[in-house]
Amino acid sequence: MAIVLVIKVAKVGDYSYFCCKKSMKKVISTEKAPAAIGPYSQAIEANGFVYASGQLPIDPATGQFPEGGIQEQTRQSILNAQAILEEAGLSLDSVVKTTVFLADMNDFAAMNEVYASYFKAPFPARSAVAVKTLPKGAMVEIECIAAR
Repeated sequence: MAIVLVIKVAKVGDYSYFCCKKSMKKVISTEKAPAAIGPYSQAIEANGFVYASGQLPIDPATGQFPEGGIQEQTRQSILNAQAILEEAGLSLDSVVKTTVFLADMNDFAAMNEVYASYFKAPFPARSAVAVKTLPKGAMVEIECIAAR
């Protein structure tokens, strides 16, 4: 766990005011989701929020994408995010924001059908964007932010 100290300085007239805020930063990691393959963490908890990195549809048991198409890949990406949240003591019900990256926006409806089966009202805020390519040739990647 790292402690981050944020110092803000405000100048009003001839006076300067200093404000300090201490923030705890905790790494969240589980073997039930794919390991980070670069200089990043599976998730970071800070100030009551868990920020999960984008989850590719890699099955942590095999290291491979599931067989099938966008629906199977969406399901695996969500299961990976769910495993990380569970390691933090949270669930998909705690998610307040997701970002879905699609290699092809034509897959949106099929992705959305699977996505809707994992989240319930009140649904998290969501952005869905098409990107040129995703790592390892994935069809989808999903990241999320959850609140305690």
